[in-house]
Amino acid sequence: MSSNGQRQLPGHVAIIMDGNGRWAQARGLERVRGHREGARAVRDTVETAARMGVKHLTLYAFSVANWSRPRTEIDTLMKLLVEFAKAERMDLRQNGIRVQVAGHVEELPPLTRVAVRELMRYTKGGDRLTLTLALSYGGRRDILDAARTLAERVRRGEMTPDQIDGAAFHAEMTTRTLPDVDLLIRTGGESRVSDFLLYEAAYAEFIFLPMMWPDFGAEPFKRCVEAYMRKERRFGLTSAQVRTNGEEVARENSRVLRPVVGY
Repeated sequence: MSSNGQRQLPGHVAIIMDGNGRWAQARGLERVRGHREGARAVRDTVETAARMGVKHLTLYAFSVANWSRPRTEIDTLMKLLVEFAKAERMDLRQNGIRVQVAGHVEELPPLTRVAVRELMRYTKGGDRLTLTLALSYGGRRDILDAARTLAERVRRGEMTPDQIDGAAFHAEMTTRTLPDVDLLIRTGGESRVSDFLLYEAAYAEFIFLPMMWPDFGAEPFKRCVEAYMRKERRFGLTSAQVRTNGEEVARENSRVLRPVVGY
């Protein structure tokens, strides 16, 4: 719940889409078949998030560690990204969904890189939902790169160490346009974050699901959001402080709005 006791949607939902390969292997299929089935789950989840009013959805599409997977699997994932970019771009734009990337799109193969950048350009006017694809992304790498950049700026005399705050640090990360994560979901039965949004998820609610990603979709997403909305978000405060702050905000809103309402 929000501080004023009202049920509140998460503004930013992040998802670790795990279990594609195991889903396929459990059915006697090649791992790549699982990735293709997972694309359907992506479509359903994005559509549901937009309908519910979630403003930011970030998907862990390809981590820096994934470059160590078998070449055939990497090639399939890169091809699926191209197919997604081409097949979904019209619907994404028509539904007001803007696509952006966290991570290093320049490290993708040329055809994939071009397709993703074109998708970003084509959907840049969307203001209903921001869909962020984490591609060649690693949370530790993002933090280290930001630290190096700020250290170099201090060395050049462009800023002093005491000017480095949370905002300055986040401004140097590839996630700079994203708000903090409210809800982080992981499918696949594992209960770890695997180097995903380590800085941004400091106060996120976590939900770990036993289902594989191809089995995810509209209904599981709704249930996760509903579970989040039942939580009391305290951010280090006590429950009593949260209630008190909420009452003060409500009183202030009432005071400010009363002349308008009575007009």
